Amino acid sequence: MFKKLLGQEATEQEHEPHEGDLYRQVKLFGKTFDLRYGYYEDKDRRGPPDVIYPNFIREPIYTEDGMPFVTMMQDACQHYSGDIDSGGDSICGDCECFKHGEEWLGVCTCSKKRLQV
Repeated sequence: MFKKLLGQEATEQEHEPHEGDLYRQVKLFGKTFDLRYGYYEDKDRRGPPDVIYPNFIREPIYTEDGMPFVTMMQDACQHYSGDIDSGGDSICGDCECFKHGEEWLGVCTCSKKRLQV
């Protein structure tokens, strides 16, 4: 009852993320990315939305000097350099070529992946 009188109930509801809401704007290596709440798959819609990161495999984006943007959790490429886990899988975040930016975003510094600019 006191929450209604103090207006706290409405404030609490405003903090619940909804699909499409802006989570954060990240400026990284000369580019700006809007991270929004949403769902990666329809089966995920049973729960609250998650932060959606860009899919740089499907839509590559590069820095001005040709380094590709990557996310820490995306599957590593054939040029992966580092330890491979016991399941034989590897992710960009574990690669020696991964340069971390903000959140789960970074760039790949591998010369074989770099665009010639």
